[in-house]
Amino acid sequence: MQLFYNSDINTSTSSITFDKIESRHIVRVLRKKQDDVLHITNGKGFLFDAKITIASDKKCIAEIIAHQEKQKPWDYYLHIAIAPTKNNDRIEWFLEKATEIGIDEITPIICNNSERRVVKLERFEKIIQSAMKQSLKFSLPKLNPSVKFNEFINQEFEGKVCIAHCEDVDKTLLKNSINQSEKITILIGPEGDFSLDEIKKSLEKKITPISLGESRLRTETAALVAVNTVSFVNQ
Repeated sequence: MQLFYNSDINTSTSSITFDKIESRHIVRVLRKKQDDVLHITNGKGFLFDAKITIASDKKCIAEIIAHQEKQKPWDYYLHIAIAPTKNNDRIEWFLEKATEIGIDEITPIICNNSERRVVKLERFEKIIQSAMKQSLKFSLPKLNPSVKFNEFINQEFEGKVCIAHCEDVDKTLLKNSINQSEKITILIGPEGDFSLDEIKKSLEKKITPISLGESRLRTETAALVAVNTVSFVNQ
C-alpha cells in the first residue's frame, strides 16, 4: 500500500486536491491515472480511499469514496522527552525509527549540557510524517515545541514519569519499572547527560530514575532502546 498524508481531511470531506509536489509524485512518479484509487490518512486514526478524478501533475484531484477508523496497534501511551543531539542526523534517525516502532508524543528538551538549543520543528515533522506513511501507521505522533528542562518537569503529568541518566545511584531497569497499557513519559538527556542539579530536581519531583542497561548509550540510541522496551513489555 502506498500511503499519503493530509491532516485536513475528515469523515465529512468529499474530495481532496493535492499540491503541485504531491500531484507530480502521484502522476509522474507513481504513474497513477484517472479512476485509480489512492490511500490517505489524516494522522488521526483514519484511512481514506480516494478515486482520482483529475490526473494532472499540476493539480491532482481525488474523490473520497470510503473511509475507516484504524485502531492504534498498541494500547499504551508513550511520551519521550529527548535532548536534541548536536548532530541533526542522529535525532532524525531516532524520530524515524521511533515512529516506525510506535510512539505517541515527542518533546525536545533543552538541558544544562545540551549542545543544540535550536530545534527545527518543521524538519522533524516531515521526518515523522514520512516514517508514519512508510510504516503504514494512521496516527501521527504529536511533536511539541522545545522546552527547557526545568519548565518541562514542573508541569502536571498524567501517568508514570521516568528519567534515564548515567549517574551511579539506585536505579531500576526500565522493563521492571513499567506496566502494560499505561501512560508513561521518559526523559532522555544530552550527550553530556543530565546535570547533577537536573537529576536532583527530578528526584524532588518524584520522577523515577531508570536504567536502560549496562552499556553507555548515545542519546538517540538510549531513546530508541526506551521506545523498544516499552513496546516489548506491552507485547
